[in-house]
Amino acid sequence: MTSPLAWDDFRLIKAIADQRGLAPAAERLGINPSTVFRRLGQIEAALGTILFERHRTGYAPTPAGEEMMRVATRMEDDVAAFSRKLDGQLLAPSGELRITTADSLFNDLLAPILARFCDRYPEVRVDVVLSNQPLNLSKRDADVALRATDGPPDTLVGRRLATIAWALYGRVEDGAETPLAERRWVSLAQETGAAKVARYVAARADPARIALRLDTVVSLVRAVEAGIGIAPLACLAGDRRPGLMRLTPPEPDLSAGLWLLTHADLRHAARVRVFLDFVAAEIGRLRDLIEGRDPAG
Repeated sequence: MTSPLAWDDFRLIKAIADQRGLAPAAERLGINPSTVFRRLGQIEAALGTILFERHRTGYAPTPAGEEMMRVATRMEDDVAAFSRKLDGQLLAPSGELRITTADSLFNDLLAPILARFCDRYPEVRVDVVLSNQPLNLSKRDADVALRATDGPPDTLVGRRLATIAWALYGRVEDGAETPLAERRWVSLAQETGAAKVARYVAARADPARIALRLDTVVSLVRAVEAGIGIAPLACLAGDRRPGLMRLTPPEPDLSAGLWLLTHADLRHAARVRVFLDFVAAEIGRLRDLIEGRDPAG
């Protein structure tokens, strides 16, 4: 080697390996594809070895490329850990706070709480990522997660705020006289991660009576409101809608824990600490609704 490798060289190699091509790697790094091509050639020349095999299906790392990618991953993790620890030392509740949650939890629970939080702490800039898939808090994809889960990752710390109750709902105008087996049903797809709901419907409804399958809880609520069919809904959503009524008591097999999670290195950061305390107190006042003990909503 004629010159030492820089951190940007490792980032570039990792981006090519992750994206399996020069153009998508360039887009991820925010640079020109020709720059990626030129810099890859310079790195391979400096190392005296080929880092990628060029195939029609994309760039595949050689053993040397895989080792460089592993080093880049460790470096990236170290940088993220340093950033978390530095954030944890900050005392004033200010700066950017990145939160991730599912769209249904945001719409039915978090949005009004965030409005009050922003009024109380105007120096904290909130960035919300709506995703039904868990983000990696260790890599700073988010600082805090509000999740419905029965098994939060061991790498995170947090609080179980409540148990989310679910029951079977239909429209008030359709009444409750028709036997459930004769009603049309709406279900979530197995692939959405809400396997409990899909299994519940499959165990009770003839497949021919399942009129619709959807991929989000928000759309499931809308489908029941539209009269497409009956479906299990979180009591937090169903009990708040005057056009809907419970057809069963809360179903224990459908319940899930409501967790507020963060990384251990961030829990003492002022903006994270005040958010955890604020949201926990706000949700505590809504536990009867969340846990299905307030059918009037």
